[in-house]
Amino acid sequence: MPQARAPRADAVRNRKKILAAAGEQIATHGPEVGMDEIAAAAGVAVGTLYRHFPTKTDLIAAVVAEHVSRVADDAEATYARVAAGAGALDELSAFLGRVIEASVSDRGVKTAARTLGAQPGDPSDEDRAGAAVEAVIKAGQAAGEIHPDVTVDDIYLLFATAPVDLPAPARARWLTLVVPGLTSARPAPAAG
Repeated sequence: MPQARAPRADAVRNRKKILAAAGEQIATHGPEVGMDEIAAAAGVAVGTLYRHFPTKTDLIAAVVAEHVSRVADDAEATYARVAAGAGALDELSAFLGRVIEASVSDRGVKTAARTLGAQPGDPSDEDRAGAAVEAVIKAGQAAGEIHPDVTVDDIYLLFATAPVDLPAPARARWLTLVVPGLTSARPAPAAG
């Protein structure tokens, strides 16, 4: 069986430009932004856009998949720092902050994905992210920094409830308030 040819360098560059422009245009103008506007923002002909992404749903799914891949890369880098001796709670807190800030700009893309029924294809990036976050949690639990009941699902719940529609100071305050709930040294509940 012949080996698949690697994509040309210009095709790879065009795809990256299209994905970046799509993310920006959807975040700015919402899911109804046209493919023509996305192509213009990317600096490519609309035909080039359609060669890479035959439908808007395909384009949105690719943008979401790229976001998930970046989160997985960040989660793995976070765990690598923990494995090298960094504090798990500090690293987990910083990771939460980075993902929440990225979600602010990706909010429109996620809305468009839900609207169009776009599903990112390969679940391996989600698996990579989950495994890395779980490893950070387990390292933090072993070091006594993270409460023994904290799970990956808890971290995903935090992502889902983050105030991404509020200004940066409110997001920072939210993170400051939720991180202590992850620690192993939780205060005793107040007497009622």
